[in-house]
Amino acid sequence: MHYRFYEEKKMTVDTHLGEIAPSSHTSMDSAVQTLTEHKDAWIRTPLATRLAIIDTLITDFASLAQRWVAAIAQAKGLDEHDPLVSEDWGGGAWPVLLTLRQLRQVLSDIQQDGHPHIPGPVVTRPDGQVTAQVFPFRPYDRVLFPGVTAEVWMQPGVTVERLPDTQAISYQTKEQEGKLALVLGAGNVASIGPLDLLYKLFVENRVVLYKANPVNAYLGPLLTEAFRALIKPGFLDIVYGGADEGSYLCQHPGIDEIHITGSDKTFEAIVFGTGEEGEQRKASGQSLLTKPITGELGNVSPVIIVPGPWSQKDIAYQAEHLVSSVANNEGFNCNATRVIIQQRNWTQRTQLLKQMRHIFAQLPSRPAYYPGARERQQRFLAAHPEAELFGQQDQTLLPWTFIPDVPANQSDDICFTTEAFCSLCAETALEASTIVEYIQKAVTFANQQLWGTLNVTLIVHPATLKLPGVAAAIDQAIADLRYGTIGVNYWAGTSFVISVTPWGAFPGHSIEDIQSGNGIVHNTLMFSQLQKCVLRAPFRSLMTPPWFVSQNKVAYKLFKKLTYFETAPSWRKLLDIAATAMGR
Repeated sequence: MHYRFYEEKKMTVDTHLGEIAPSSHTSMDSAVQTLTEHKDAWIRTPLATRLAIIDTLITDFASLAQRWVAAIAQAKGLDEHDPLVSEDWGGGAWPVLLTLRQLRQVLSDIQQDGHPHIPGPVVTRPDGQVTAQVFPFRPYDRVLFPGVTAEVWMQPGVTVERLPDTQAISYQTKEQEGKLALVLGAGNVASIGPLDLLYKLFVENRVVLYKANPVNAYLGPLLTEAFRALIKPGFLDIVYGGADEGSYLCQHPGIDEIHITGSDKTFEAIVFGTGEEGEQRKASGQSLLTKPITGELGNVSPVIIVPGPWSQKDIAYQAEHLVSSVANNEGFNCNATRVIIQQRNWTQRTQLLKQMRHIFAQLPSRPAYYPGARERQQRFLAAHPEAELFGQQDQTLLPWTFIPDVPANQSDDICFTTEAFCSLCAETALEASTIVEYIQKAVTFANQQLWGTLNVTLIVHPATLKLPGVAAAIDQAIADLRYGTIGVNYWAGTSFVISVTPWGAFPGHSIEDIQSGNGIVHNTLMFSQLQKCVLRAPFRSLMTPPWFVSQNKVAYKLFKKLTYFETAPSWRKLLDIAATAMGR
């Protein structure tokens, strides 16, 4: 049965990059045929050859990184030297080379010892759950990310002794037949597509047909050039188009499995179809697909603010922390902060909100390059006419939108049930007589009231942790939060670019209630039985993180240098990067 995907309206910003024609059925059939003919060869490709391919990919991508970022800037309506383009070096180019560098190390470990090396301690928690510290991944990371650590929590039942057996499964088992994965690329962040297809190829051992999202299809020719070491031997191909082409490929008998980064609506359209018939199939659990599908989808991402004795500097720092997690990439991130949770009677709640407003008011409005942003914002404004707008608004510019004090007992409020996917966030407050009671209520609220399970952030002052029962309550909160990534004093969304950290929803969603998705990506240490990732940082970093909105000028230079650092890392280069980070 034929069905169409849910697709946003076409991009309204004139990119001047030229239209890329959709691939014909004949060309897509040819791509599937070529990949099918080489999928068995890929699973037999020795590690030495894979390492050589990765070395070539690093060289080739680095050689066009400047053009890659310039194309993104043009599509967003920015000059390529605008400090805001730091986001596209830091989120669009650097993660690709960082991932390739990590994959190279992991494949070398497998070649030497049969499994990836875990860089940090592996411990068993009192409740029996095993955690493995994965970041810092290498000594350089301790300098690049001072004080930042990350651990992966395994699914209950995994033991320390068994943990190596759960890594790099596709390299431990000798598959007899290769598989072809269709990767439906996202349109919002330029690194998502390359990272998704690298995961399928090198972690899950699939050849890949990548369909570029129409929003950033302009990057397709550059990706073809950068990844020719995989395309030439028939392990990867790239096609173009929208809903019709995606639908055709999803139903193609040559496709063995599907991965999508995007909307839950698109995911459901693939699985059940659209319209009334699609709703009926979803209600009865009758999937149109006979092949596996995974997805990294949206989220109403919360930040839980734990009350504490915050100084004025603390308030200024954390207000910028929150605003930056909304403003990054103009809010077109699935991990952008959408709901800030606070304790109603915390005396500094209003001070924090006041400082956030001050920062929003100073941020220039930006072109809303992603399709449908204005319409999504209007739906929120219709439900909340009291919303506060900051900045200019015209045919291309969209103001920053803040909706404070949304009643927490209105469970069907759009702020709690719908991902805004634009430059918008909300705030709500919970009644509680103690901090421990508040933490417990905030966890329940995030788990039960907010849509999605992708990422959540906790912010807690070190002095608060010393109060009776609070440290234990925070530890229990981390254990209880049903999110794929939990950030403690660091925006959980930054885990996306670290790459060694797995990225995806908390496991367990059914196809009928997919929310933030199923399956994971990134995860370069190749864990197969993980539950969540926990990212930790100091309450205030020694140096302001480069992704904070006040750091764009420094970040532009820094992330560009970090990108090229990954071509051949060295301590000499790191000293120069450290000097740049300090504004020298």
